[in-house]
Formats: sequence, C-alpha cells, structure tokens
Amino acid sequence: MSALILGLLFVAVYSLSHGEISYDPLYAVFAVFAFTSVVDLIIALQEDGYVVGFMDFYTKEGEPYLRTAHGVFICYWDGTVHYLLYLAMAGAICRRKRYRNFGLYWLGSFAMSILVFLTGNILGKDKASGNLVQEEQRKGLLQRPADLALVIYLILAGFFTLFRGLVVLDCPTDSCFVYIYQYEPYLRDPVAYPKVQMLMYMFYVLPFCGLAAYALTFPGCSWLPDWALVFAGAIGQAQFSHMGASMHLRTPFTYRVPEDTWGCFFVCNLLYALGPHLLAYRCLQWPAFFHQPPPSGPIALHKKQH
Repeated sequence: MSALILGLLFVAVYSLSHGEISYDPLYAVFAVFAFTSVVDLIIALQEDGYVVGFMDFYTKEGEPYLRTAHGVFICYWDGTVHYLLYLAMAGAICRRKRYRNFGLYWLGSFAMSILVFLTGNILGKDKASGNLVQEEQRKGLLQRPADLALVIYLILAGFFTLFRGLVVLDCPTDSCFVYIYQYEPYLRDPVAYPKVQMLMYMFYVLPFCGLAAYALTFPGCSWLPDWALVFAGAIGQAQFSHMGASMHLRTPFTYRVPEDTWGCFFVCNLLYALGPHLLAYRCLQWPAFFHQPPPSGPIALHKKQH
C-alpha cells in the first residue's frame, strides 16, 4: 500500500511539474520526501495523543520502533525541519536557484538520523578578493575572538563527547557513574538509541571537533565550510531527538532526566547543539580565512600580465 501511494504520488508530481523535473530530477525526490515528512509528523502527533487512529496499524505492525521516545522525536524533526528543507530546495529549483547549503545541512541531518536509527533498531529491544584573503589569514587566533571562542567550544565539546562515549562503554570511574545515574540516566535505556548516538558522536563528531579547531587556527582549510554544514545538520537532528527522548513520557521513569538536574542537562545539550550551527554560520558569513591564498611571486606576476 505504501509503495502504491508513493508511486501514484510520483506520477502526479511528474505530470504537474515536468519542467522542474527536467531541469533537476531531484525535484521529484524532494516532493515525495516532503509527503513522507508529513506522514512522520502525523505519526509523532498520534503517538503523543494529539491525533487518533490514523497510523495505528503501521506503527504497531510495520515500524513499532517509531513508538519509542527516540522514534517520536525523529518523526517530529522529519515532519518539521526536513519538511521545510524539502520545500526550500524544491522552491529553489522552481526559481532556478542553487540550494547547495540547504542540501548539505539536510545531508548531515538525514545521515545521522539513519545511522543511529537503523543501528539502534538492530541492537536495541562564496568568493573573496586576494587582498581580503591575505588580510584575514594574516590575523592570529588571538586577533579573532569569535574564532577563539569557537576553538574553545570545540575543545570542550570534544571532551564532553569523549566523556559520554566512555560513559556508555561502562567506564568504571566515579564521575561516569555519577553522570549516568544523576544527570543522563537515559544513556542506560535498553532501546540502545542513546548508546549508539554517543558512540556516533565519539567516532565521528570527536575527530571533527579536532579538525575544525585546526582549521580555525591555520588558514586555507577550504573543506571546513561544507563539512561544518554537514555536521551542523547531523548534530542538530541528533540532539533534538536525544534531548526530547530523554524527557518523554514513553521513556521509562527511571531513565528520564531527574528534575533536580534538568537545568544542567538542558544547558549542556543545548550548547552542544548550538555550537556547530554557530560554526557553520561563521564559515558561511566570513569565508575568506578558509580560501586558498592567492599565488605570489613570479607565477602571480605572470598571471597578472596575461
């Protein structure tokens, strides 16, 4: 039935928007994905009791893991943020404009969602002038307070990532024991999503924090703006689902965040999600530091003469 509905939807989109699909075939993909995002939003609303009877059979017989707290918040994210991204990218195609930045953010978000969700299901119950580039790249880190703050954030985020990774790996130290029982007991939830999420952070986000700190310190790392967008999308999706599921009623009471530590949990996890977005914003708004420096000497003089 799902395949039939999606097939009919694809035919309808192809018939009504042939010009856009000819210009960019991904228009049809975004249109279909936007439809599935609405379905996910309905699933989330139903599981929280705001809608009744629409998707009962599907969530019980087809994808019962969507009934977990993590699954509900994945559906919320897909039904809101991903839905708006699909509309924005489809709209850009209609206006014959580029949507690269939207696409990179979506890629990171979508990839993180799929990696954690599928693994958990298995295991658990621009351009700048040469002068501007040179001027920006001559500045040391201490002359760039915003970048210095981001480097400090990345270092702290790296330690926090490593710490939570060790926590879910059952590190026997007292600090890990206190943290998992008093601050984030959701990390002990047998559904496995939180454990997999922390390991994804440790294996992928932790190296990125180190590389991003390096790129903010030494000029010419042209790869950072694109990867900053990818990781902003990934961490945004992951933190939204993790924070929501940590406090949701579908999570057993013993695994929810205790009321007396809710403020600390919320601030730490919100800052963890906000930092990559500030990094991506900095890279997009002031990209000169990350451009390759223009050639100098005889080669540059030769190019100028010709």
